[in-house]
Amino acid sequence: MSAQYDAIIIGGGHNGLVCGFYLAKAGRRVLIVEKRDIVGGAAVTEEFHPGFRNSVASYSVSLLNPKIIADMELERHRLKVVLRPASYFAPTPDGKHLLLGRDDKQNIETIRRLSPNDAQAYSAYHDRLDRLVDLFRSTLLETPPNLGGGVRHMFSAAMLAKRAHKLGIEGQRDLIDLFGKSAGEILDNWFELDVIKGILGFDAITGAYCSPYTPGSAYVLLHHVFGEVNGVKGAWGHAIGGMGAITQAMAAAAREAGAEIRTDAPVKEVIVENDRAEGVVLEDGTAIRAKVVASNIHPQLLYGKLIPEDALEDEFAERIRNWRSGSGVFRMNVALSELPNFTSLPSTSVGIHHKASIMIAPSLDYLDTAYTDARRNGWAKKPVIEMHIPSTIDDSLAPEGQHVASMFCQHFAPELPNGKSWDDHRDEVADLIIDTVNDYAPNFKASVIGRMALSPLDLERKLSLVGGDIFHGQLGIDQLFSARPVLGYADYRGPFKGLYMCGSSTHPGGGVTGLPGHNAAREILRDIGKGSGGKGRGSQMRAAAL
Repeated sequence: MSAQYDAIIIGGGHNGLVCGFYLAKAGRRVLIVEKRDIVGGAAVTEEFHPGFRNSVASYSVSLLNPKIIADMELERHRLKVVLRPASYFAPTPDGKHLLLGRDDKQNIETIRRLSPNDAQAYSAYHDRLDRLVDLFRSTLLETPPNLGGGVRHMFSAAMLAKRAHKLGIEGQRDLIDLFGKSAGEILDNWFELDVIKGILGFDAITGAYCSPYTPGSAYVLLHHVFGEVNGVKGAWGHAIGGMGAITQAMAAAAREAGAEIRTDAPVKEVIVENDRAEGVVLEDGTAIRAKVVASNIHPQLLYGKLIPEDALEDEFAERIRNWRSGSGVFRMNVALSELPNFTSLPSTSVGIHHKASIMIAPSLDYLDTAYTDARRNGWAKKPVIEMHIPSTIDDSLAPEGQHVASMFCQHFAPELPNGKSWDDHRDEVADLIIDTVNDYAPNFKASVIGRMALSPLDLERKLSLVGGDIFHGQLGIDQLFSARPVLGYADYRGPFKGLYMCGSSTHPGGGVTGLPGHNAAREILRDIGKGSGGKGRGSQMRAAAL
């Protein structure tokens, strides 16, 4: 049977939409199939209480690549992102707080009043980190060297080594530290204030089910600071209308480019014939043929579910089976009758601290204990919480005078010990999280008039995040770059001809970046161009432009 499409993309999350856009823009017939009734994956906005809307899983903007924003003309498709006017507000158990804004000089003066040592270290630390961030940024739009994949990949590896050499000896030492040491060890060497170390250490455990003292956790520090908002590097922002505004703009761009999108279309299997992916079969039995199949879903959902494990080579199947997933995340949205009034910075009206990332992460020990509790008992007795109140800068999310709070919470075991189920403990843990915030803002608990509580199990059921993993796989050194998702398959190509991977389980990993979708589309166009006759040269030229 002849192909109905040039490419079918499984999963209408943001990377699938990005990949579909670039393929359609290059003149290819593209179909994106999504099992839910809405595209967007983990970047969606939903009403969770009458009159209250918010982002469901992903909740903040920074890592979305500027090239993708420009190529897809997302602003023309009604995407508006605003900078957060403050960076961090961190109340502490002793009734004090640290408030950091967007002015670095002012932040240093704020820190100096608490610790002259940390004020001096703060700039130096970020300068050293920024050098490594620049190296990491240089790889984002590239296909990782597919070790063992021939001359082209050897050349890519050599070029990367040359860039690392330019860091100088100090920079190379920092790079080794980043991959080998724990975030806690590095931060303890730089700073003395617990609250500074707690805030910075949070970046190392965001979406990582580990202690800040876990070796290799320092890399995750880097992963969360390579982004930018409206040209401001390292900044974080808010998409007006929530994260769903991003994916709705992407869907509009993809459709305009010529891509077809089908929702309520779960895939039952990938058709593999003669060692080649030939299309998909939907749950309703519909078979759809294509020259190329690209997967935007977790690798354990693709391999072993949509493609039988016995169709895979044993070694590859084993690697996928042992792919480590689990973020330790419990995600909540709450509807509020009033703003939280913090003991350390009282205010019943909107203050600058309400527009910051509100961090309950008072020390590295607090973060470490939260992880230890979760490993032993299933969840932290004192959770680590990052809370945003997006309604303070976006009045489309809540009724006038009321607010929504977005709560990203850790640590919570992907699977509870002793056969316990998250279905039996979800509300207990949600209450614990609310009580934890209430310890710092005593009016908080009484102000909650509605909530959406998503345990790791709920995140898997609702959004297909295996183990509740927001990154489609942990960001350890054995699951990064040329080893993401499997050494030898880092170039977005799967183990069958015509099969590709374009989701967060590929380089550069998780977060709302669009980069896996962008990079996979380039490789697909390169391959299609080689075998498509006269049309190929144009496709290869467009692929090079990607």
